[in-house]
Amino acid sequence: MNQPVWHPNEDQIKSSRLYNLMSKLGFSCYDEFLKASINNIEWFWHESEKALGIEWFTPYEKCLELENGIKWPKWFVGGQLNIVFSLCDKWANSDETADLTALICENEAGKSIHYSYRQLNSDVSNASAGLKALNICKGDRVAVFMPMVYECVVAMLAILRIGAIFLPTFSGFAAEAVSKRLNGSAAKMLITVDGFHRRGKVVAIKEVADKAIALSPSIEKCIVVPNLQRDMPWNSDRDIHWQELQSLGESFDSESPERQIVAMDSSDPCMLLYTSGTTQDPKGIVHTHSGFPIKSAFDAAFGMDLKQNDVLFWVTDMGWMMGPFVVFGALINGATAVLYEGSVDFPRSDRLWKMVEAHAITHLGISPTLVRLLMKEEEHAKSERNLTSLRVICSTGEPWNYEPWMWLFNEIGDGKIPIFNYSGGTEISGGVLGNVLIKPIAPVCFNSPLPGMDIDVFADNGTPIRDAIGELVIKQPWVGMASGFWNDPNRYVETYWNRWPDIWAHSDLAKIDSAGFWTILGRSDDTLKIGGKRIGPVEIESLLVKHDDVVESGAIGAPNELKGEVAICFVVLKSGVEATDELKVTLLNLVAEGLGKALRPHDLFFIRALPKTRNGKIVRRMLRSAYLDLDPGDVSMLENPEVLKEIRAASPLVLA
Repeated sequence: MNQPVWHPNEDQIKSSRLYNLMSKLGFSCYDEFLKASINNIEWFWHESEKALGIEWFTPYEKCLELENGIKWPKWFVGGQLNIVFSLCDKWANSDETADLTALICENEAGKSIHYSYRQLNSDVSNASAGLKALNICKGDRVAVFMPMVYECVVAMLAILRIGAIFLPTFSGFAAEAVSKRLNGSAAKMLITVDGFHRRGKVVAIKEVADKAIALSPSIEKCIVVPNLQRDMPWNSDRDIHWQELQSLGESFDSESPERQIVAMDSSDPCMLLYTSGTTQDPKGIVHTHSGFPIKSAFDAAFGMDLKQNDVLFWVTDMGWMMGPFVVFGALINGATAVLYEGSVDFPRSDRLWKMVEAHAITHLGISPTLVRLLMKEEEHAKSERNLTSLRVICSTGEPWNYEPWMWLFNEIGDGKIPIFNYSGGTEISGGVLGNVLIKPIAPVCFNSPLPGMDIDVFADNGTPIRDAIGELVIKQPWVGMASGFWNDPNRYVETYWNRWPDIWAHSDLAKIDSAGFWTILGRSDDTLKIGGKRIGPVEIESLLVKHDDVVESGAIGAPNELKGEVAICFVVLKSGVEATDELKVTLLNLVAEGLGKALRPHDLFFIRALPKTRNGKIVRRMLRSAYLDLDPGDVSMLENPEVLKEIRAASPLVLA
């Protein structure tokens, strides 16, 4: 049984936004409030959006409609809004809040700039008018391929403000991975930067963008932010300077149609977040103006206790879900978001703690992978850190190990700062599980489902289980739930709803102990989480088989002390091809070039065959079990069970 190590005192409980929301709704007991939130989800989410102060252009008539079943709920029916108003215009239009800091942006060289809500709103208005002048219309997809710089957020909000659909893309992706997202969404425009610094080196992202666009015929224009003011390739028929976009917007007066915020139906898409599938191309998860933003803001406010004027920094990228989460979560709540474009352990491992001190960060979001890295690199005396501003440490991305969790709690938090462990996903718009700050917290695990999330752990037969490992499931819809996959509703149903009737299977292995603490134990499907970044094995495998000497390949995830999980690849070569160390390095580099260095496989092995079913399907579960020397279970499904011994040996073979 998990034992709590952090206990909230009375002042912490009664000053929290969660406690005050409960009290306003007539509850003094959290467990009773949680039960009410799932017994009447329509009531709960209606009260939650009101508590967040969401601004509606046309009030909704009904909070929830289920005429199409729980797979396809309709939220805030009849309502019209544009979420940008609630996180930007609303604060900028008030003399009391217009000059509060919306964003703090720091680069790797240490230069930081503060931007007020007034300044952000002005720049977003100019950029949105510029986009309209460039023929970007409601429903068009616009991709952003940028590090976490100020213009990244301006571009995001400008896209949403005119009713276009925001497509964030990980700044560390290689060209082919970017082009898959551009082609999957038929994006019309790409916004990028000339380059940025990471670990003191220039990342020439514009050149990567050029290669991606060459593979993406739908792209008409490329907007380029001069982040480093560096020389770069330029296509005068396609490329447009960021300053030109802003100048276009400035040319319209305040009453012109180009300057007007576009009213959107509550179910209109605002964002496509691509997440990797296990057997197909990445899937574009559709999120709406009344979905992802509200769920993110709720979790930040009532889970993490983020308040107006608090300062939130999450070590992330706009291409992963926590990037948009930070923007929506902070700005809807009138808080400050910190953006950082470099590596947080460069030039020294105390860079992160210095940022907390410099910007008076109250809420810090990090991954277990980063904590393990900082543990190993920690070389500066504790007395050199001033973390007095820090009130909550948040973490997500992968399961914890006990030792790094306790190191973070004791060495960084002095045993006083709660760790808000957070688990959900791109398709959730936030979390299903968390550590609510009015209950005790135990290491590694979660102390509660987040309010409004009706979750359970099921055995294989579809019945709830306790004190045993099972499948994490969600039994009712929630605000922020994926509105399907882009142009692929059948795949959406097959991915989440095909195991038990009207039950969302989340593909996480979980456990609830007798004290009510929850633990996530990893994925139950084949998706890899490398350093908190989700990647489907098919994306790795498809790059390997492009090599002329490769017949087929399989990729699995294996535990790793530093990254949490790493990719291990198995390759079958053509007859007569010799399995050499040089070929191994070539293939590993091929994946790094295709997906980015951060996703380079940890190791690669040449084998004679992959484990397959009689109909030719690769069974990655068997591949992983054999490699990790685990019990593979029933192998009768395999056409060639003898290959498991070869995989277990995990040694390179010279093929005749």
